[in-house]
Amino acid sequence: MSNIPETGRTPRVQIRLIVIQVLVVSLLLTLGGRLWYLQIRQGDEYAAKASGNHVQQVVKPAVRGAILDARGVPIADNETRLVVSASRTELMKMKDDGKAVLARLAGVLGMTAEEVAEKVRLCDAETPQPCWNGSPYQPIPITDEATAKQALQIRERTEEFPGITAEPTAVRRYPAPGKSRTSQVLGYLSPVTDEEIKKAENTDSPYLRSDQVGRSGLERTYDKELRGKAGVTRYEVDNLGRVIGEAESDPAEAGANVVTSIDSRVQAVTEYELNEAMKAARKEMDRNTNRLYEADAGAAVVMENKTGRVVAMASLPDYDPNSWVGGISGKDYAKFTSKKSNYPLLNRAIQGQAAPGSIFKVISSTAAVNAGYDFNGNYPCPSSYSIGGQVFKNFESQGYGSINLGRALEVSCDTVFYHLAHEQWKKDGGNNPKKPKDWFYKTAHQFGLGKETGIDLPNEVTGRVPDRQWKKDYWEANKDGWCKTGKKGGEYAEQIAYENCLEGMRMRAGDSVNYSIGQGDTLVTPIQMATIYAAIANGGTLYDPTVGKAVISADGKKTTEIEPKAHGKLPMNQKTRKQIEQALAGVATTGSAAWRFGGWPQDKIPMHAKTGTAEVYGKQTTSWFASYTPDYTIVMTISQGGTGSGASGPAVRKIYEAMYGLTEDGEQDVKKALLPKPQSALPKVEPDGSIHAPTVKPYLPVKPSPPADTQDLATVGGGPLLWRRD
Repeated sequence: MSNIPETGRTPRVQIRLIVIQVLVVSLLLTLGGRLWYLQIRQGDEYAAKASGNHVQQVVKPAVRGAILDARGVPIADNETRLVVSASRTELMKMKDDGKAVLARLAGVLGMTAEEVAEKVRLCDAETPQPCWNGSPYQPIPITDEATAKQALQIRERTEEFPGITAEPTAVRRYPAPGKSRTSQVLGYLSPVTDEEIKKAENTDSPYLRSDQVGRSGLERTYDKELRGKAGVTRYEVDNLGRVIGEAESDPAEAGANVVTSIDSRVQAVTEYELNEAMKAARKEMDRNTNRLYEADAGAAVVMENKTGRVVAMASLPDYDPNSWVGGISGKDYAKFTSKKSNYPLLNRAIQGQAAPGSIFKVISSTAAVNAGYDFNGNYPCPSSYSIGGQVFKNFESQGYGSINLGRALEVSCDTVFYHLAHEQWKKDGGNNPKKPKDWFYKTAHQFGLGKETGIDLPNEVTGRVPDRQWKKDYWEANKDGWCKTGKKGGEYAEQIAYENCLEGMRMRAGDSVNYSIGQGDTLVTPIQMATIYAAIANGGTLYDPTVGKAVISADGKKTTEIEPKAHGKLPMNQKTRKQIEQALAGVATTGSAAWRFGGWPQDKIPMHAKTGTAEVYGKQTTSWFASYTPDYTIVMTISQGGTGSGASGPAVRKIYEAMYGLTEDGEQDVKKALLPKPQSALPKVEPDGSIHAPTVKPYLPVKPSPPADTQDLATVGGGPLLWRRD
């Protein structure tokens, strides 16, 4: 029993009760204040958020804009197809992850279960194509070629196909007017990825999970304009998911139409003639290797001289862009990315790099003049030129005595340029340079080589000007390998590696003379050379090549023209330009291309040309042909195709003949001409979105190709034309 008095407890208990009461009142006041803040002060905001929790969005994709040629002919548009799609979210809820459903679906669609399964699997670092690289929460298209019967089977037996839909949907189409595929220029589409959605969420053009995105070509460059704006309808739903009303709607806005400078008719001719030239080359024997030319790839560019607009761009091998619509098959993907098919996704007009051969000599001629050499001076053109015991020869060891630079361009005399480059190399200090002028390398950079032209197509490559800085950087990167594999007095590759190990950082005499004729380590692209020759034709302006010409809204009310832009001037005065131009006209009339241009109406449509044949170690020669008239420039190249005039020359002539409407006797029939003058007017888009586009018929050549054996077809100076290599 406690000895503490009863009266001693009372004050303590009272104090504790008071403290508890104070705490309880404080808590009630705090809770009351918080309730007031949430319900009165912030009530409207939280009510709106709560309401938002019961709003579901239904997205209606926008109709993608069309890509049109210069006359309004669609080269990419849309068509309605029956699309069968699978909801991966629904399939994953099933015990077998939907395998049984997909197997039944494969049977209806006439596909294998494996093909269908590949369509719905998600892409990651370890999953090979084909796979789905879009959002896993949106319907995944299995096929866009379902028949009405197949769609009806799926919709009538919904219990057997949970998560499967079959609906009419607008899908991309590449109609190939006149059989002109324009593959690499157009590009293709594929579903947007989560990474792309996140990256673009705070921009003025965010992606929706249902979007298809341009992956290459014009589809990628002008994706924002073509895509439009998807429509979103918001529905109020209760906690059971039942629709109780429509909150608001944002209507879909169709994408704009992109008008290009491509003429589908000229494109069809260019693709056809390039292909025919490659087929003809494969029938010709290569004297160096004693086997037929492989002619494994080629490219051609047709460009307007005064704007830089691309009228046609062909690259072979090519592919059918429609293969990507609805998801590409494993078979097609393997074909498009394999070495065996020689990578048809590659646009060789802007991504194919090769030594230019003699079409580079317009740059070397300009460099020589800028270095102080007289264009009309007399320069020896012997059959060979020796440097330190190494002999550099003219093709077929042909010599032409003493000639000027113009004549050297006409007959493509290598030894004239060897001599000039060697002399300049010595003036720059040879192997021990002191503040070298490097006119030949400097001039190439001024012509725009070694960097992008600025064409409005993605993934353009820069080519290469192998100047002193490049030599140093390249040696640093490769010296260990050269020193390991090099062998003095060994086989060709071993000897080269040995020499590079010792002095690969130096600009040697052999490097300079090879460079002067477009050989050695120099690399260019067809679009670069087309830009240069167009600049010679137009008076000296280097334009950024463009394919896009205008963007026209879906209703035709707003037009935004894409104006030509220049990125520089040729490093030559008008006197030098006119001298080079006169020489290039001589190439077509009395020079290395004369045997291919007999009967050409030179007085009406002046032709200027330069032939080139580039030697590549371990491969057959690369054929080049660069040319221009007052209106257009055409450059063609064929990998492992033989000589410039022999392989590419006839095809280039036929493209010009089709454009100008030339008959067999050299007369012009304007009614048959595809494009005697550049197209200036834009096509008209009606308010309802319709375009009155003319039809394009498949191209058929007017006359057969000239015979391949041309020994007796042309003579210059009373003797047979022996320099047909260039």
